[in-house]
Amino acid sequence: MLLVIDVGNTNIVLGIYDGERLVRDWRISTDKARTTDEYGILVHELFRMAGLGFGDVHAIIISSVVPTLTGVLERLSQSYFGYRPYVVGPGIKTGMPIQYDNPREVGADRIVNAVAGFERYKTALIIVDFGTATTFDYVNRKGEYCGGAIAPGLMISMEALFQRASKLPRVEIAKPPAVIARNTVNSMQAGIVFGYVGLVDEIVGRMKTESKDSPRVIATGGLAGLIAPESKTIDAVEEYLTLEGLRILYERNRE
Repeated sequence: MLLVIDVGNTNIVLGIYDGERLVRDWRISTDKARTTDEYGILVHELFRMAGLGFGDVHAIIISSVVPTLTGVLERLSQSYFGYRPYVVGPGIKTGMPIQYDNPREVGADRIVNAVAGFERYKTALIIVDFGTATTFDYVNRKGEYCGGAIAPGLMISMEALFQRASKLPRVEIAKPPAVIARNTVNSMQAGIVFGYVGLVDEIVGRMKTESKDSPRVIATGGLAGLIAPESKTIDAVEEYLTLEGLRILYERNRE
């Protein structure tokens, strides 16, 4: 089986593939202070509860936007699984030309999403990934990664509102019953959720105009399911897009 690991600033998502089938997936919080052994214990418990063992894994691939944890998880792979992992970055074969001023600046997760999206749809795409930051990536119909935009994520926006406005509470990010809200909690939710829908639709609309194309718009990430139903531009939600992209990159790079 293949273990795929996507390290984000807020969460680490792990998945187990048996061939092309995703057998199990987990989402844990990103903690830069955890050691290799602490992550080893955590992964061991997740595996145990799923009826899996370290010996069931024959290969590992990692995508990380947290440099301090990349080494931690590489050591985890070697110490606990006995395999040197594939790490998405310079030198890995993506099969996708990167039309960026400096390709090394592109986050690994953005490339992984682009590869998975184009492999699935084989057409021009705008990929919206709702993570700690929300990224908008454009892939043209020839399968070239052309760049995109980065905006503060929903969690960052809500947290900034709580921290910088003394009388406002910390609230759950959820769709309120109305945009003309009648209490403070719903008012904050309306501003964040519906305001964010407007941000997404505006950026996507401008990208469509600038590209002079008719790309399909897909969304992924933890909060995609909240925003997509309210959006006028998102065509589909792909919950496991990043994990699928890691599986594809492993297949393209396996010895």
